[in-house]
Amino acid sequence: MKKEKHTPDKEDRRQMVERKLSASNLTFLLLTSCIFLLSSCHVYSFKDVSIPPEVKTVKIGMIENKARYVDPQLAPQLRSRVEQKITGQTRLTRTNNDDAHYQISGYISENIITTAGISSQQAATNRLTIGVHITFRNTLTGKTEEYDVSRNFDFSANLTRQQAETQLRDEILRNLSDEIFNRIFSNW
Repeated sequence: MKKEKHTPDKEDRRQMVERKLSASNLTFLLLTSCIFLLSSCHVYSFKDVSIPPEVKTVKIGMIENKARYVDPQLAPQLRSRVEQKITGQTRLTRTNNDDAHYQISGYISENIITTAGISSQQAATNRLTIGVHITFRNTLTGKTEEYDVSRNFDFSANLTRQQAETQLRDEILRNLSDEIFNRIFSNW
């Protein structure tokens, strides 16, 4: 016996079209609902976290390099990165005046390399440790706080110190400036 090939009739076609329209309407309804919900929500940001409204200005002083090993580029680049982060993520106005409401300064206290991993009785991974001492003064309250932040950066033992510093420079600056910012403004 030969099977007859089924051809969709008008009723079948109508049901297919209704299903497609129903799926399209449902997708449109869900998309519209999501847009409405998102537009009615408040967007929260970390801008101005823990900054009292009366604080308006910040002075970012020098970051000196007091470590035994001195990377001549690190201190000025770190100061610049901290300054960019503060002015970009807070409402504070940067000033060089000594009467700034917040005053931030510091020094690089540690810049050392140690062995982090050994393979076949040889160093395979080295670790660069950078430590920074930060002094934070609130002139409105007269309160001064000091923080020590330290970060480790691993690199291949096949690299020289200068090669590792060049390779890790952006990561070092980003991590240290984030850590300093969070300690001062986010109470972390």
